[in-house]
Amino acid sequence: MKRILVLTFAVAVSLLSASIVGRAADNDQAQTPKKHTAKTEEQRKLRKEMLEKYDTNKDGKLDKKERAKISKEDQERMDKAGLGHHRKSTGDAEKKDAAK
Repeated sequence: MKRILVLTFAVAVSLLSASIVGRAADNDQAQTPKKHTAKTEEQRKLRKEMLEKYDTNKDGKLDKKERAKISKEDQERMDKAGLGHHRKSTGDAEKKDAAK
């Protein structure tokens, strides 16, 4: 009788530990940050051009105010090249326009 209890307990513990390890592996995969793909030569040139044109404080990146000044044509060029940032406020602007 003791052997059956010990065997049952050992099986239950091993199943439980396997479940915990499996969940930990799933969580690690879910929390892995997405890696950015390497930029093409065309994308690097366009990014450099946009920085030279719109980076007024010359810190090497476009802040919120600088991004807001990007012309529609340049934004379309960046989107087409895969460099465009989807603005969260765009939906808000569309909602305001629809309400009018």
